Amino acid sequence: MPVNVLFSARPALWPVYEPLLTNGLSEAGLDFRLGTEFEPDEVDYVVYAPNGGLLDFTPYSRLKAVLSLWAGVESIAGNETLTVPLARMVDHGLTRGMIEWVVGHTLRYHLGMDKHITVQDGVWTPDAPPLAQERQVCVLGLGSLGQAVAQALAALNFHVTGWSRTPKEIDGVTCLHGADGLREALSRAEIVILLLPDTPATENTMNAETLALLPKGARIINPGRGPLIDDDALLEALGSGQVGHATLDVFRTEPLPPEDPYWAHPNVTVTPHIASETRPITAAQVICENIRRGEAGEPFLHLVDRQLGY
Repeated sequence: MPVNVLFSARPALWPVYEPLLTNGLSEAGLDFRLGTEFEPDEVDYVVYAPNGGLLDFTPYSRLKAVLSLWAGVESIAGNETLTVPLARMVDHGLTRGMIEWVVGHTLRYHLGMDKHITVQDGVWTPDAPPLAQERQVCVLGLGSLGQAVAQALAALNFHVTGWSRTPKEIDGVTCLHGADGLREALSRAEIVILLLPDTPATENTMNAETLALLPKGARIINPGRGPLIDDDALLEALGSGQVGHATLDVFRTEPLPPEDPYWAHPNVTVTPHIASETRPITAAQVICENIRRGEAGEPFLHLVDRQLGY
């Protein structure tokens, strides 16, 4: 009996993924059917994105796993009709994209590039930045993306502190955890990078209290999730100079409305959710490997802890 794989994502993605998934599943030696329409009780695997419209998994009685095309699974992790394993997307293309974006903006802050780009007043002001080893960078969230970013920055000799909910050990990175660890990490962070998942426990991680812990003038980079930041508190901290600048790639409402104060704020850089995205070629490889594993009785990769939400 063939393995039936339902592709449930934006219709525009189907022509992109169909040949990639077909090739990958064929190379895995699987007998399969791949498509956008099946009777629910015939489906073995769902390749899933929230914009595909699938919300009720109850009729999918044969389902073995749901394989997300997105790294973020907050929109599905709490779905009570989903009782089979859920895997999130962790692919090296997405990871490399995130590393490059974060490192680029970290170096921009570290080297003071904004000043040299925007201020050309004819005044010769030699003001060399410190070396990276003298710059304190904090990465909040040490999942696969956070670990990769922290290690890339440490490889450039930044003094990197990483914080997570539970203990972690990463070569070259000072790892802290728990409430006390968060306070310690923020208290010395000149540049803060937010890569936490979006869960009830992480909402407003950066709020009036935590922003006040930062050294005055600290920079914030958020390529993670919009709800990690209390927007009103950040705007107030930017206004007072407690936060010197923020580069924000994700927001509670996307696209960011034209009237949002972030657009016009002189100390905010808005990027349109481009820090990283799923790369179809590498993502299809991850999906096909998980289907192969499922059929071989091997553990799935990148399973979501439904209690934690990531």
